[in-house]
Amino acid sequence: MSLPEYTNPIPTMSNVSDYRIGTLLIEMGKISVDDAQRIVHMHKEKGLRFGDAAKRLGLITEEDIQEVLSKQFNYPYVLEEHLFSDELVAAYQPFSPQVEVLRRVRSKLMLGWFKEKHKAAAITSIESGSGNSRLAANLAVVFAQLGEKTLLIDANLRKPTQHQIFNLGNDRGLSDMLIGRAGIEAITHIIPFDKLSVLSAGTLPPNPQEIVSGARFRELVDFLRSVYDVVLIDTPAHSVGADAQNIAAAAGGAILVARKHKTRASEMTEAAEQLAVDQTSVIGTLLIDF
Repeated sequence: MSLPEYTNPIPTMSNVSDYRIGTLLIEMGKISVDDAQRIVHMHKEKGLRFGDAAKRLGLITEEDIQEVLSKQFNYPYVLEEHLFSDELVAAYQPFSPQVEVLRRVRSKLMLGWFKEKHKAAAITSIESGSGNSRLAANLAVVFAQLGEKTLLIDANLRKPTQHQIFNLGNDRGLSDMLIGRAGIEAITHIIPFDKLSVLSAGTLPPNPQEIVSGARFRELVDFLRSVYDVVLIDTPAHSVGADAQNIAAAAGGAILVARKHKTRASEMTEAAEQLAVDQTSVIGTLLIDF
């Protein structure tokens, strides 16, 4: 194999994966061809993997390795600071213990709710400030990283936050689509996540509960289910009105988020019973500790 863009090819390596990492590091401008030759020499002399040899020589950092691995395995994440909110840990710190927990949640959902051919899930909490919006945003990222075509809808038409988390405008969104002021163009594709899109809340209406309880909202969710593999819907808290119950009914299922040392078990039970009235499945409950 050769690298036509360079005058000197990388010397032959014993491991195809090492060759690919070396090629990507050169293409990304992390190392030069001369650097690659030095790395290969240490790689052979010390028996180190290519990346470890490059780090030993001080030519790259662990962040460089993670970046190149993300490209090699088509696993996008964000290196540029302040592109999104710091709350989006799945984008900035995809290899952290916190995000490993998110991936476990994703696995349970993929093997349970979504395996049963469901496409949508509402993510809701008992009281405001319990972290369901942050959870929804990060779950959307990890689903997209898995290769699932994912849409995150901000259906909190009272105090929306997804446009802030993803650094988006909020002049056109869900509410505008529901009253015919906007179409599918209100959905924003999130770069660099090829499989992730966000529909922000849009113009805040004076009657949010009525907006999300009407037939148009259910019809829109049904349509979006046909377009995306996974549709996650962020809702207001149950304590502020019946919005969450109506949104969850349109989705068909809800994930209940509780905050440690704050949410009462009796409140979770009551919320589950309210959801059952509309034949909405409680997909699971998550305890947030922060």
